[in-house]
Amino acid sequence: MQKALAELLECNQLEEIDINLYTGRAAHNSGGRIYGGQVLAQALSAAGRTVPAEFTLHSMHAYFLRMGDPDRQVVYDVEAIRDGRSFMTRRVVAKQYGKAIFSAMLSYQVEEEGFEHAHTVPDVPPPESLISDDERLKRYFPNGGSWPIEFRKVNPQDPENPQPKEAVSYSWFKATDKLGDELATHQQLLAYASDNPILITALNPHGVSFLNPELATISLDHALWFYRPFRVDDWLLYETHSDVAANGRAWCRGRIYNRKGELVAAAAQEGLLRLKNR
Repeated sequence: MQKALAELLECNQLEEIDINLYTGRAAHNSGGRIYGGQVLAQALSAAGRTVPAEFTLHSMHAYFLRMGDPDRQVVYDVEAIRDGRSFMTRRVVAKQYGKAIFSAMLSYQVEEEGFEHAHTVPDVPPPESLISDDERLKRYFPNGGSWPIEFRKVNPQDPENPQPKEAVSYSWFKATDKLGDELATHQQLLAYASDNPILITALNPHGVSFLNPELATISLDHALWFYRPFRVDDWLLYETHSDVAANGRAWCRGRIYNRKGELVAAAAQEGLLRLKNR
């Protein structure tokens, strides 16, 4: 298995240190702080350890409270808020140095039948016709290492000469190697991936490059909803929109489709988005 993916999966196998209490570590150092998607994935792993197998995660609402130290373990404290016949709710607080760096509410549901409809998948080029972000950006990050998730962006901005355009972007992504069949693992990796391209969609209307050294971006809160089983080791399309930016913040939303065109998950994020010293 590709090394970065194997390390990510290993890091998501948290150590249980007491009842509903777990520890995890960062898979890699991303800019001196723990990548937010890593904490999302580990929170899913911790909470999932406390619910019966017949319950599946259907939503997560999270807040990033402090930057995480990648050189220190993270403690995940899970609280059972409600155990019902159809739904279960868990609260997870991640801590370092005795302070909360992240908190989330997660809801689990037993499978049931109901009404079905979904937004139509957008018409975009297939991933096979695109180059990976690692290849496209390697001149800017020659020592960046490899990611456990491969992204291929549709119609990407020129990082050196970005032009104002609609606040919409499309990215294909998948794990860099095959995974097992456990849905919880695929949900953890989707959570990991979902924090990557969503916020920078808000830069499109302003013609600002994500490489701009004066740019400050930090995820503030993040939400996920899961509707169908899916596999992260097959290509998924991430359609993202930014509906508003104001007061130093931007709000973005995303739809995630499988290769069949089924809408399998949705995401939303608000983040800090501003130029420093302004």
